[in-house]
Parts: sequence; structure tokens; C-alpha cells
Amino acid sequence: MKTFLILGAGTGGTMVANKMSELLDPDEWRILIVDRDETHFYQPGFLFIPFGIYGPSDVVKPKRNFIPPNVEMILSDIEVIEPEASRVKLVENNRVISYDYLVISTGSHIHPEETEGMVNGGWHENIFDFYTLKGATALSRFLKFWKGGRMVLNIAEMPIKCPVAPLEFIFLADWFFHERSMRDDVEIIFTTPLPGAFTKPRASGILGGILADKGIDLVPDFNISEVDSSTNKIKSYDGREIDYDLLVTIPTNMGSDVIERSGMGDELNFIPTNKHTLQSEKWENVWIIGDAGNVPASKAGSVAHFMLDVVVENILRHMEGLAPLPKFDGHANCFIESGFEKGILIDFNYDVEPLPGKFPLPGLGPFSLLQESPANHWGKIAFRWIYWNVLLKGGEMPFESQMTMAGKWA
Repeated sequence: MKTFLILGAGTGGTMVANKMSELLDPDEWRILIVDRDETHFYQPGFLFIPFGIYGPSDVVKPKRNFIPPNVEMILSDIEVIEPEASRVKLVENNRVISYDYLVISTGSHIHPEETEGMVNGGWHENIFDFYTLKGATALSRFLKFWKGGRMVLNIAEMPIKCPVAPLEFIFLADWFFHERSMRDDVEIIFTTPLPGAFTKPRASGILGGILADKGIDLVPDFNISEVDSSTNKIKSYDGREIDYDLLVTIPTNMGSDVIERSGMGDELNFIPTNKHTLQSEKWENVWIIGDAGNVPASKAGSVAHFMLDVVVENILRHMEGLAPLPKFDGHANCFIESGFEKGILIDFNYDVEPLPGKFPLPGLGPFSLLQESPANHWGKIAFRWIYWNVLLKGGEMPFESQMTMAGKWA
């Protein structure tokens, strides 16, 4: 009996488990998936919790609800991965699992301690993240009673999970303070290590214009060096200082600690991965999906879904002795909630930056690219249902994994 092992039962790992359970002969293969937690988080929903749009119960479900019955789910921390020996050591009962194929989907996680002073004094008092359920919930409690002042949102460094989420937070904060008739009492500042509002130039210009229209100050090229919670200041390496009353941070994002313990990652614990085949650069029976790899694509759930078909096809090809196909193009598709029941949609890949146009049907939409519209807002809201009922189960979506230029205005 051969073993197909998946590490991580988040978005990517769950989708792979569902797909491979349909494709592998159960008389020949056993499929195992390992995760430390029983709870699956709908991470895009964390964004809505600080503003009272969602509560914690809206973003959590048991992971077992989405794992096929013919897949063995193991709840355990992972002690170490030994790719040279094709085996994994678990903490639970000191179990050792030898594998024929390994898919790593251990994700990425925030590390606020990487920034000097971030967690000393003000953490979850007037310094908050919203990339965790705990942080988003604590921020929600803070905002209920906040009377105003200067709110600074800071990105510590790239890459981060879901690069549009900081923009969405800023836009929703603007809406939230308007709704509470206190927008004039809040100064909003967005500091980023990027040269503009986003990673891609054309989209950065358009999104930066929306920030300006909403009265939000953008501070580019701000590389944070430390937080001084005693004086409520953030400082950059070039000597700039910015005061805050409320600091909302997107801390350093890093891959799983087990990747570091196993000696498989780069300085941020991301695994060197072929950006087109999604095969490990070093071990041919190891494949990566989602945030765990160092591919230069957005670390977002939609990207993991676009990776899925490529990973599955290439694993099956490898099992047949065929070379993997370089089919993943870095496709990312993101709704950006912009407040006041409007949203923006961007669609891009490694080589093509976000462009205006219509999606998914050329000329018809119903979604407009790089333009605010109510349809994009409802697309964002509908995505939660799609995530739980279609995407996690590896279901088919009405568009290809590869990006198309149809409907885009170059």
C-alpha cells in the first residue's frame, strides 16, 4: 500500500484531499492528512469581524466536515519533516509516517515579535492584528468604545497573506467611522514598505486614488524598524516616526515553524518551489500548494484554488513517469471590499498586472475590473458560501485556473 500524505488541513490541503480521494485507487493508496487543529477558519472573514459585520461563529467550522471519509485525518503537531528519507515524525505518540508523495500546505502565520517592541506593552491594548481570530475579535471590542484619534495601519514587510486585505481594512474603517458619525474625529494613515498602495503599478495608481478620495493618507516606502508603545510611535529604518492612537498591524508573515526545523525553507520559512509546476525545487516527490511555498504569487485562497488543478495534474503525471507541466501562471483573483456596499475586483498573474475590463464574461461581467461597483461587493459577500460549499470540496468553478485576457482592456 502506497501513502499519499498531506500536511495541513487548511484551504490547500483540504482541496487536495478531496481531489485525490476521487482519483487514487483505494486498494493501492492510503491518503492521510495531518493538522494540529480541529477548527477550520474562513480567514477572509476575519476582515469583517472588527466592524461587527461577522462574528466569530461566521468564520469557523470543524475541519472534519470537509475531509472525505476515505481520508485518514490525524490531529497532531509535526515534529520534523525528513524529505531525504520520505518520512514525517509527529508529536502525537511519536508516530512516524513514511510517504510516497507529500503535499505541504502548512500555510503562513504572523510573527509580531519580529518587529522590535511590537508585543511589548501595547499588544491587543491599542496595537492589534486582524489576521488572527483572536486579534480581529480584540480589535472589534476596542472599536466599539473608541472615541477617535489617529489610526495607523502598517504593513511590516512583504510578502503577506492576502495582499489586498490591508486596503480592504482601510476602506471598511472609513465606512465604519462614517456610519458612526465619527469620521471627522479619525485620521487614517496607511504606511507600507511598497512604493505605492499595491504591488502592481497600474492597480497601485488606481487604488491610491481611491485612498486619496476617501481622505486616507498613504505613506509609501515605510520600512518599520520598531514600535515604541510607551510613546505610541512607529519608527522606520530611515529615521521617520509616526504617532498613533490606534495601531493596526500586518506583522511579518512567515511559513510554518516545522519548515524551519526541517531545514526546508528560506529565511522566512517558505519552501523553494518551482513557480510553474509547484514541485519542490529539491525533492521530486514533494509538492506545495498555498502559502507554504516561495512562489511570487499572492498568498490567498483563490490562488490556492488556481494551484489545485496544476498540482493534481502534475502529481498524477509524475506517478506515470511523466515530466510535470509548467502550467501555473500565478493567477490571482481578488475582490476588494471598499465600503458603502461597493467593491473592486482585480485579476492578474505573474506577467500581467491588474487591468480594467469585465469578468468573467467579456463585455458583460457582471463584475467590473479595477472599478468600484455594487456587484463586486455582493461577489465578495457570496464568496463565503462558495468557499464552504464549493471551493473547499475541490469543486469546479466557472473559469479556468490560467488567467485569460478576454474582457480586459490592455
